[in-house]
Amino acid sequence: MTNLTRRDTLRLGAALAALPLTATIARADGHATAHTVVIKDFAFTPKNIEIKAGDSITWVNEDNMRHSATDLNGAFDTGLLDQGQEATLTFAGAGKFEYRCTPHANMRGTITIA
Repeated sequence: MTNLTRRDTLRLGAALAALPLTATIARADGHATAHTVVIKDFAFTPKNIEIKAGDSITWVNEDNMRHSATDLNGAFDTGLLDQGQEATLTFAGAGKFEYRCTPHANMRGTITIA
């Protein structure tokens, strides 16, 4: 994994502070699950994902283009990820997020948290 730029790090930090996202929240059953969304061929796979509160999602960029996972309402932004780079976020509460790739607006996905 390559290092994020200072700008990417600050942007991600600000997004995390502004959201109900936290790595310390665990589900009542005590078992958080790690999920992976692969970015490849200008698409998120899976495009739509359902998770439980306390679970995390790691976006892994397998394309040779830079991509991001950016919430449409500004709740989170992974920053631009180069090929081979990844970003992980943990979702604490129930809700639904629609997101897209910043430079490729036709790349879209949804996260539903129970």
